[in-house]
Amino acid sequence: MSIENDFQLVKEFDKKYCLQVFAPMDVAFVDGKGSYLYSMEKKEEGVKKRKYLDMIGGIAVNSLGHGDKELTNAISKQAEKFIHCSNYYYIAQRSELAYRLCHNSFADKAFFCNSGAEANEAAIKIARGYFYYKGVDKYEIITANMSFHGRTMATIAATGQEKFRKPFAPNVPGFKYVDLNDYEQLENAVTPNTAAVMLELIQGESGVHPADREYIKKVSELCKAKGILLIIDEVQTGIGRTGRLFCYENYGIKPDIMTLAKGLGGGVPIGAMLCTNEVATGFHVGDHGSTFGGNPLACAAGNVVMERLTDGQLLTNVNNSSNYLFDELNKLRDKYENLKYVRGMGLLIGMEFDENLISAAGMKERFFSMGVLVSAIGKSTIRIAPPLTISTSECAEFIKTLETILKSEVGKSGPLSTIIDGIKNITGNK
Repeated sequence: MSIENDFQLVKEFDKKYCLQVFAPMDVAFVDGKGSYLYSMEKKEEGVKKRKYLDMIGGIAVNSLGHGDKELTNAISKQAEKFIHCSNYYYIAQRSELAYRLCHNSFADKAFFCNSGAEANEAAIKIARGYFYYKGVDKYEIITANMSFHGRTMATIAATGQEKFRKPFAPNVPGFKYVDLNDYEQLENAVTPNTAAVMLELIQGESGVHPADREYIKKVSELCKAKGILLIIDEVQTGIGRTGRLFCYENYGIKPDIMTLAKGLGGGVPIGAMLCTNEVATGFHVGDHGSTFGGNPLACAAGNVVMERLTDGQLLTNVNNSSNYLFDELNKLRDKYENLKYVRGMGLLIGMEFDENLISAAGMKERFFSMGVLVSAIGKSTIRIAPPLTISTSECAEFIKTLETILKSEVGKSGPLSTIIDGIKNITGNK
């Protein structure tokens, strides 16, 4: 039985048999190409496809877009051979991907899993294990308010947002929260029991808020001086998303531990925790594992993504498209008072609107009705994280749609906000 082309049956089965935790929009996609997704819709003249510009890319996942030939060929060829085998054995694709990641980063070792939450779990565990095996009583981990590190029991405890923790209390102990970019507050939170500081360089889930460069440098120096491990969560910012292979490169630091997921497999589930040789002593044989982690299929996909990113052309496209988007978005910000802020880096961008005039949910629906997919965050922020392959002409399509919406919202109701200058975009896009 296949229900792919029967949208009503898809919705009926979802509501009846799937746990209702996602609140999906009223669409089911059946095809994709490049920066576009296609849904099947019934018209009077028959069933036809409707095209949507995918400006959220599966939430920063579809790094090579949809239907990329090189990626799909690699997945198909690997599937024809074998999809999975146990980690009891060497896996060539895993070894190759570990080499690519370590060779192109600060890291010496990689551990593979299936998601960002699992990568962050591994980071938390190895940080505590590192000090345990040294016979040192360090277990506390400092994270930032408004951070997001995952939905498992340990990663919601690490997440600096009470709404994710409260329903599932009691939470895993040993976590402290400080405001991002407040160095004094973080310094005061350090105790003799502090094992690690765990930060996102851009807080994507709370509105796309970048950390200040000087703040991160001072935190890095503090960690080195105090013997504290620095964990950088790059689940959303890694794999070319910010115009460099890894976001930490934009800050001039080197962490002790880094986590990756989302874009690493181009759509195939995969996560990775990277660390130095020194930190790797925090895991002994049998201390950690993953049945599916590092499987041949996922690693075959990851190797294609990494090969494309390290040849230089894809990162050049990210920066060209990013520069275009920031330039055009800031022009719209200067023109329309209902667009207050533009924040982010590379192809991870947040647009905050006057919440008295425009809601994030309403804006998301307006974009959707006009054939553009975006993500709504909080009351009034829209996030975009399109495929890294997106062209400037496709970016122009998004800008045109946004301006059409902004024009229609001007003067509808309520006072317009004052334009606030000083966009926080530390890549130099102004």
